[in-house]
Amino acid sequence: MSDQSTFHNAKFSLPFAVLLLTYNEEANIGRTLAALHWVPRILVIDSGSTDSTLDILSVQPMVTVLQRNFDSFADQCNFGLDQINAEWVLSLDADYVVTPALAEEICTCFYSCKSKLYAGFEIPFRYCIDGKPLRGTLLPPRICLYRTVCARYRNDGHGHRIDVTGKVGLLRHPILHDDRKPLERWLISQQRYLAIETRKLLETPWSQLSVADRLRLKTPLAPLAALLLCLFVNGGILDGWQGWTYAFQRCYAEILLKLMLLEARARHRDRDPQVSDQLMGLRSP
Repeated sequence: MSDQSTFHNAKFSLPFAVLLLTYNEEANIGRTLAALHWVPRILVIDSGSTDSTLDILSVQPMVTVLQRNFDSFADQCNFGLDQINAEWVLSLDADYVVTPALAEEICTCFYSCKSKLYAGFEIPFRYCIDGKPLRGTLLPPRICLYRTVCARYRNDGHGHRIDVTGKVGLLRHPILHDDRKPLERWLISQQRYLAIETRKLLETPWSQLSVADRLRLKTPLAPLAALLLCLFVNGGILDGWQGWTYAFQRCYAEILLKLMLLEARARHRDRDPQVSDQLMGLRSP
């Protein structure tokens, strides 16, 4: 099936809607929508955008916009799910770009019997800097395509995770994460997100932490590990200045997280030194 016939048929027969969250995404939303021209319906949950995001959305006939004050990512997504009556949902951020190859793979899932075997699909990610896809990133595959009745979101640190009841498959082609908002906004977001992530790390039992999270708590090596992983293991050193930019971003985020963890340990030290050491993973809980 050619791309043209796939997209022509898709708009009239695909049993899914796209769910998008937005807040001041004028730098990204146009590209995201342009890559979704083959989708029958897009539901946007906007958190009160004050830039031109809503103007860009208003000229798209397949887009419905609902306003909701932001409380958490999980609550925003679950609110959106409650408004959708399609059998399947493709959940995206406003800086995600669905490539033609991924769009064709999604359509093929529904035109074949593959979708009948699963409750959801994980999709790989490729991070972009200034529009250039990098060779490798630290983002794992995420469940972005799923049956509406089988899915519910929950908060997880500064982000959110989806729980899907049933078998989950894996698609081959990646989503592009192409955020072109100014660096200043990224820096402000990191401070807010990492403060939440700090609380999550300190409040989660040691036995439930991942290896990466234990490294963040127990040693000062996480920032260096992120830098080396991005540059050498994932090949970022071959991606030019974009690869270095991504590596420095991840290293900076890990340094900021470590500083927040050290500050939290200092606050607890005067109250109970033993609890302080346990919080930082320096003693077995």
